[in-house]
Amino acid sequence: MAIHFDGRVVVITGAGSGLGKSYALHLAARGARVVVNDKGGNVEGSATSNVPAQLVVDEIKRAGGEAVANFDDVSQVAGAE
Repeated sequence: MAIHFDGRVVVITGAGSGLGKSYALHLAARGARVVVNDKGGNVEGSATSNVPAQLVVDEIKRAGGEAVANFDDVSQVAGAE
């Protein structure tokens, strides 16, 4: 018996790659609506890009799921709001 998340919204930080991306895809496949949060920074933390988060959103939508990209820094109050 599979666990479903129909009607639930999840916010996943760092969802543009790695484990965050895996969680986003997994939860979307089980019915969750996903907010893909990722600043798209490089390993030094200096650069940002909207591309990683948008690619994950596009993949979820192609599979029939619902997702939106968010590029805010949720470690700051303004970004978390």
